[in-house]
Amino acid sequence: MIKLISLLFLVITSSHCTMKQEDKPLRTTVAQVDLELYAGKWFEIARYPHSFEKGLVGVTATYSLKPNGRIEVLNQGFKGSLNGKRSKAKAWAKVPNPLEPGKLKVYFFWPFGADYYILDLDENYQWALVGSSSMNYLWILSRTPQMPNEVYNQILKKVMELGYDIEKLELVEQPQN
Repeated sequence: MIKLISLLFLVITSSHCTMKQEDKPLRTTVAQVDLELYAGKWFEIARYPHSFEKGLVGVTATYSLKPNGRIEVLNQGFKGSLNGKRSKAKAWAKVPNPLEPGKLKVYFFWPFGADYYILDLDENYQWALVGSSSMNYLWILSRTPQMPNEVYNQILKKVMELGYDIEKLELVEQPQN
């Protein structure tokens, strides 16, 4: 657990320190997000590989709204297999600018925040495409452990339209329904 959090801290801070602001491409996010509808459990269907989730399967993210306006974040996964040791990471998030509700900041270590950009979102909040301004991170999330192929392919089209490399995406093993 400590190793996971420490590694995440290093990844976040190094990506922010090595990139000049003018090098970051602007990301278009969704115009509206109802955080009450967005809250709850999401299953990670696919992701760009990164060290802080290496070898994790059955990954979920659970978001809970707090009275102070913050969003509690609980990321969980299993090492190596769905029967592996559970790994957890807690954080909190906020919307820094209410005029851009699709651009959140997630804090695993204050004061270092990581971009959490909701790039596309199902109108019924059944799936979400999440990335970062640097394009180094990308996740396809679903309310269910499996996603129909036609929906996944529709999201892949959006991923390509946004300039992300779909070849980098790796599927995340999830339990069968």
